[in-house]
Amino acid sequence: MRLFDSHAHLADAAFENDLEDVYARAIAAGVTNVLVVGTDLSTSRRAIEVCHDVPGWIATVGVHPHDCEYFDESAIASIRSIANDQVVRAIGETGLDFFREHHPRDVQEKAFRTQCRLARELKLPVVVHQRDSMDQVEHVLKEELGPQGGVMHSFTGGAEAARKFLMLGMHVSISGIITFKNSEPVREMAASIPIDRLMVETDAPYLSPVPHRGRRNEPAHVVETLRVIAGVRNMSLASLQAATTQNASRLFTRELGS
Repeated sequence: MRLFDSHAHLADAAFENDLEDVYARAIAAGVTNVLVVGTDLSTSRRAIEVCHDVPGWIATVGVHPHDCEYFDESAIASIRSIANDQVVRAIGETGLDFFREHHPRDVQEKAFRTQCRLARELKLPVVVHQRDSMDQVEHVLKEELGPQGGVMHSFTGGAEAARKFLMLGMHVSISGIITFKNSEPVREMAASIPIDRLMVETDAPYLSPVPHRGRRNEPAHVVETLRVIAGVRNMSLASLQAATTQNASRLFTRELGS
């Protein structure tokens, strides 16, 4: 089995003391490839550093809506520069978060639009975060998304909302939320996504799936999410694994593991 965890925050301080063990457990579980996500300049640089040391791991660089307060011309220039590294395969995590609103909506939108434009310029996909901002995210993507597309990460917005983003050229990634007791709407949505647009993720160290809830999440746990999706789609685990890995490989890299 060869699995691709399409979203993990392995540049996070939660992994600074045992990343080698995390890698070993991932390999033992069949998770050979991971997209290591940056959320600001510091974690973006760390993601690149991590991916240079681990075969099969690739990085994103970008600024999360929680961290966009100082997203200025200097930050844009820095992201553009580090995005040239060979392990960088996407821009993000970017988007809009109106649930917590760490920063004003107009500040978030400016950072989101700028990163979408940068992704288009660099011919990279974009990794999108949305929370309580569905319509606004759709509006920005309609205006700014390039032909390279991207992925709605840890998407829980329902089948109809997913269809809107699919029509824009986005993929949909499902996290461990689908394993939670009260996540029937997410399970229904996962059953409806076209198989060539579906991906799986951990969002580690967050959103640990059942039966790992209450503990730090890590790439090895993506198998639990895959099992639930396979069940709701009436697919074999092997078929779903092959499809989701192929989808992530196609979106993020041409020479996986090189």
